[in-house]
Amino acid sequence: MIPYRCSLAVLGWMVSSALAWAQGGSTASSPVVGDAIDVRVVNVEVVVTDWRGNRVTGLKPGDFRLKVDGKTIPVEYFTEVRDGRAAAPVASSGAPVPGIEAGETIGTQYLVFIDDFFSIGAQRDVVLASLKKELGRLGPADRMSIVDWDGSRLVRLADWSASRQELAAALDRAQARPARGLEQRVALNFLREEQRDSHLYEARASRVSTGADDQLDRILGSNPGLSLAEIDYGQILSAQIEGASSAVISAMRGSAPPAGRKVLLLLSGGWPFSVQDYVQLGRTAFTRELPESLPYLQELADTANLLGYTLYPVDVPGLTSTVASAAYNPMDGHPSQIFGQDYGNPADNPRPTVLTPIFGSDSNAEGTLLYLARETGGKAMLNGNRELALSRTGDDTRSYYWLGFTPAWQGDNDSHKVEVEMVPRGLRSRSRRGFLDLSRPAAVAMKIDSALLFGELPDGKPLGIHLGAPVRAKGKGRGMTEIPVTLDIPTSAVTLLPGSDGHYRGQAELRIAALDDRGNQSVAPPLRVDVSSPQPPSEGGVVHYQTQIFLRGHTTHVVAALYDPVSGEVAAGRAELEEKP
Repeated sequence: MIPYRCSLAVLGWMVSSALAWAQGGSTASSPVVGDAIDVRVVNVEVVVTDWRGNRVTGLKPGDFRLKVDGKTIPVEYFTEVRDGRAAAPVASSGAPVPGIEAGETIGTQYLVFIDDFFSIGAQRDVVLASLKKELGRLGPADRMSIVDWDGSRLVRLADWSASRQELAAALDRAQARPARGLEQRVALNFLREEQRDSHLYEARASRVSTGADDQLDRILGSNPGLSLAEIDYGQILSAQIEGASSAVISAMRGSAPPAGRKVLLLLSGGWPFSVQDYVQLGRTAFTRELPESLPYLQELADTANLLGYTLYPVDVPGLTSTVASAAYNPMDGHPSQIFGQDYGNPADNPRPTVLTPIFGSDSNAEGTLLYLARETGGKAMLNGNRELALSRTGDDTRSYYWLGFTPAWQGDNDSHKVEVEMVPRGLRSRSRRGFLDLSRPAAVAMKIDSALLFGELPDGKPLGIHLGAPVRAKGKGRGMTEIPVTLDIPTSAVTLLPGSDGHYRGQAELRIAALDDRGNQSVAPPLRVDVSSPQPPSEGGVVHYQTQIFLRGHTTHVVAALYDPVSGEVAAGRAELEEKP
């Protein structure tokens, strides 16, 4: 993740052996815990075309072969959406998608994510101006929300709205925000200059070199690996891409849209698909020395599929891009580069496997957009299409098929492959490639983290936070600020179960985020809170919990959220740091 300007640590949890519960009503009875049956339906939006690329309508469930992890499963729910409306069911079409009536207008919910960290302002503004110009293309049931990310902070410029005026004003505010893409360009230029200087030196040295290794040097180059400067740049770039992916995930999780087709317009300033290929710029490599972007991008795609978002990534730079099909797979033929196998030391292998670059500078970034679009069933808006992103996306999402099925949910956080094959010959389909079987605790944790990254409070019960006087930390905490924290935890926020010793015990997860005066956030890892009481909790009571947090930077606010994994309840609160150390 990108380092934040404020950092936070939570140390030394302290709780008395006998917690005193404030009295506020009758004694609560012991809760009954049982198994929950998960009946969530996975909906897969499928676009079907003939060999000419024309949309095909009037199909039935039997025309689709739906597979999960390679096994054919029945299509339980089926609805055709034609020109933005749910079509009347035809014979043998099965049960409609729950909550959708024939003839109903199906709105498209556009979440616009603006990447200000990698984007150059002038290029970004071209795309934003085109979005503003095309707002009239929104339908009566369509809504849009706009989120901006500058490398450390997520800002919601517009909540879900159908107002063209509100959305236009939000896009104007987006254009007025600073973009940091030139900083990235300067860092890249420094690297390229150093690479050119190094290659000139190697070229001069090769003209005077002698010895038995001359022929091998001419084949491999005198230094087939990456330089220290290249490794340093690549590691920073990889961390930045991880931060960008996490920000998109948080934006999706923190933006609950109205019902309808969910679309993410991802305005990307250029995230390389292969960091090492991007850094080494055409040189042959024998080992992978830099982390790849795929794990972060895969998590982004998994989250989009989990939440039902189709991604339409927009190529903000639009420099030398070409329009390409979303069916193009930038990974094809290069499994070693994607999954990062260790090929070891070339000297230990008489015939080492040569890893050749698969992308140029521009096509490398386009590979990211194409991959995200392909995995979620969308299209990448490259080159000239970047100025028609809203209209092209609207046209693409007005007619499709909704296929629904109910998996055997395990809650094990595993991802599953989804395939849609067409039974009639000559037809082609485009849809999401998978779904994530997310556990309840993981889903709630992501929701909380997303809210904290926005600087907002997740939905839940009130959590009282009292901050003590800050002091300069000593010992191992030197250079940081120590702040005593007292939490007023509602008794209903933590499930306490009777133990064999007569005490009531429970566990919860606590997350704390610190915010500085510029809105930057730092979220501490989740910590387990063990609660114990010799007497049953009273309804409406409060337990006081004390700890200390250690902060670095100009922190102004502290936000905390407590999650009870038994009941699924969340309690959250916010406090201002009024006194400076």
